[in-house]
Amino acid sequence: MHTVSLENIYKAYDTYHAHTPQDHERIQRAYAFAQNVHHEQKRASGEPYFVHVAQTALQLARWKLDIGSIIAGLLHDTIEDCNTPPQEIQKEFGEEILFLIEGVTKLGTLQYQGKERSAESLRKMMLAVTHDLRVIFIKLADRLHNMRTLSHVSPAKQRRIALETAEIYAPIASRLGMQSLSGELEDLAFPYTHPDQYTWIQNNLRESYEKRTQYVLRVQKIIEEKLQQAHIHPLAIDSRAKRISSLYKKLLRNDMDIERIYDLVALRIIVRTVEECYLVLGIIHNIWKPLPGKVKDYIALPKLNGYQSLHTTVFCVDDKPTEFQIRTQEMHEQSEYGAAAHWFYETTKQSKNYKKKISQKAEAEDSVIVKQLQEWQSQFPGSQEFTEALKLDLFSDRIFVLTPKGEVIDLPADATPVDFAYRIHTQIGDSCIGAKVNAKIVQLDHKLQSGDIVEVLTQKNKKPSESWIHFVKTKYATRRIKDSMRKKTALPKKTEYKITCESRIGMIKDILAILSRNRIPLISVNTYENERFPIVKIITDIHDRKKGEQIFLKLRKVDGVKEINLRMVD
Repeated sequence: MHTVSLENIYKAYDTYHAHTPQDHERIQRAYAFAQNVHHEQKRASGEPYFVHVAQTALQLARWKLDIGSIIAGLLHDTIEDCNTPPQEIQKEFGEEILFLIEGVTKLGTLQYQGKERSAESLRKMMLAVTHDLRVIFIKLADRLHNMRTLSHVSPAKQRRIALETAEIYAPIASRLGMQSLSGELEDLAFPYTHPDQYTWIQNNLRESYEKRTQYVLRVQKIIEEKLQQAHIHPLAIDSRAKRISSLYKKLLRNDMDIERIYDLVALRIIVRTVEECYLVLGIIHNIWKPLPGKVKDYIALPKLNGYQSLHTTVFCVDDKPTEFQIRTQEMHEQSEYGAAAHWFYETTKQSKNYKKKISQKAEAEDSVIVKQLQEWQSQFPGSQEFTEALKLDLFSDRIFVLTPKGEVIDLPADATPVDFAYRIHTQIGDSCIGAKVNAKIVQLDHKLQSGDIVEVLTQKNKKPSESWIHFVKTKYATRRIKDSMRKKTALPKKTEYKITCESRIGMIKDILAILSRNRIPLISVNTYENERFPIVKIITDIHDRKKGEQIFLKLRKVDGVKEINLRMVD
């Protein structure tokens, strides 16, 4: 790879910013400074080390970042690798640039160790992001170029860096809305993290890709003609091969059957307006029938990382399921650059930090990851707890559900109404007695799906049920339930079941039959009327908690039982 010229960086920066001669002069000084301090250094590939920092700066310019980010990209290794005194950086380029370089340098010292990694290191790394997101953008650009040249380092280092990239940096990029970057990082890591699977895919799917590509070209001609007849002139129509890492995940879910992967190659249509997006969708559905459940409207309901597009899979030419993605140019850029496209900064120093000057859209995106990290810092003071919460609540697969008012709530895959309730507010979670999903009553352990509309049913003075600990997915919900359990200090002698259930003939008879068949002695049975559901309170002569939990599981299966709260009482 050849050295990036100064003119290439100018050109990329000027594409998105109203530049001044002073801007070019600042970039030129940083370019010359980095060239000088790195002039004797070589990379493992044999290339001059300066190639790496120049590529980092160019990538930051392509992501539309500000001039401070580009300069820091050029200089990001000067302190760590060249022993340049921080005072010299501050004198030549100012305190803001030093702040960014030192932030990137700190991230560079935190090495990923797989299962034995330092939880405290990861904690510090993520908290650094909350101070200035430009630090992570620079680190992502640095990591992208390192991954593109990973073949030149030792196998042990390859695997460590690839694991770190797949498990830390790719998810961060995804959460920042940088889908293209996240996908590329995962693909670059995949041959090192899954070498056997990568070889299998290369050997077995090359022919399928070639056939699908030829097929998509046939489909593309048809759709171009139909759009022209409707006087719609798309900015671009292109095909997109499914990324290897994403393909492998889908193959695992589909018994490694490639014929069940409908979006191995997909068509992407970019148009000028939102109205044209829906017109194109209608034209496609007029030509070919959509597969049930395969139409996704991320324009009306964007993902929390800002992603917008229409997705549909149709029975296309020869009745082959084929995926289309339809979006505007702005949506396409959001998918490519994510939050990086919206960050602008003032250079006015405020208490050694730098005030963000950002659009409302960027502020909303900031709140998703930064505010969550700030909350976790106070909720999980222990490093190991923080790390577990980070992996589960931030880096896991996500779903997007809605409140009855249409607010989008971001949760981990397989999250339940209880997780949803705690995400809305702690008191809502504590007092939850039931839930409606898409206007239908569901069990509290029901697994939510993207697009679900969730309403939480609450009761005053209700406390979290210990049974929830077995099915909640978010770390915060788990923490709240455990806190509630710890408050119960009385010595247990009997088992009480508080059962919220439907009002139907034979309900209490069915509940008591469970206890009778299991020869459980009853102490008392009481019923209470509730606004929505009756409550049956049963105290049994069960002294062993394990036995009590076994009966709990059987009672849950009774038709009409909505929730059971188990507790040991005197």
